[in-house]
Order: sequence, then C-alpha cells, then structure tokens
Amino acid sequence: MKNLGAAELEIMQIIWKAREPVASTYILSKLGVHRKWKLSTLMTSLNRLVKKGYLSMEKEGTANRYQAVISEKDYKEEVSKSLLENVYEGSFEDLVSSLVHVKKPKKEELQEILDMLKKEL
Repeated sequence: MKNLGAAELEIMQIIWKAREPVASTYILSKLGVHRKWKLSTLMTSLNRLVKKGYLSMEKEGTANRYQAVISEKDYKEEVSKSLLENVYEGSFEDLVSSLVHVKKPKKEELQEILDMLKKEL
C-alpha cells in the first residue's frame, strides 16, 4: 500500500464519511473549507488515488463518481502496522510510551483500552 500525502488523506476522509460514491464537485465543496483548489487540481489528485488503488471511478452521465476501494479501518490498521514496524522496530511499548507523552489519555480512555486489550488477548 502506497502512502497517502496530507491532501490525499483529506480527500479520502471526505469520501469515507460520505459512505457512497461522490462527484468531484462534492469533494471540492468539502475541501473548500481548508483548501482553495481548482477543480483541475482536485482531478489530478483523484486520478492519482485511482492509480494507487485507493479509489474506484465510475462514469454517471457526464460526471465521474468516486468510491473508496480501501476502508478507513483497513487504511488505519495498515498505517499503524507500518509505523509500529518501521519507526518503533516492532516495540508496542515504545509506541504506546510515545503516544502517552504526546497526549495524556483520560481515565475513561485508559479503561476502554484495557477492556479492548482483554478482549483481544
């Protein structure tokens, strides 16, 4: 799986949230809050995401509709796995330690994590 750049990830998040095929104009309207892109710029990114295998594109009349091929959950799991293996050399403890130093979890979050770990183990 090829990495997503920040803008590509933003596009994917819009598509994942839509949960149905969307037109480029829909994506552009949602990006408008953060990015001042022209349609041609967005089309370049959408074509790149199709080539990378993240999106599928179907013609619907004169418009193209885009849909995620890879789920948000699968993408996050793959990125997490890569981060764990490549940055933390497989050390779950080092990864968690770094996360805790970046953002202190609330007690409720810690309990949810413990409950999740108990289910998985």
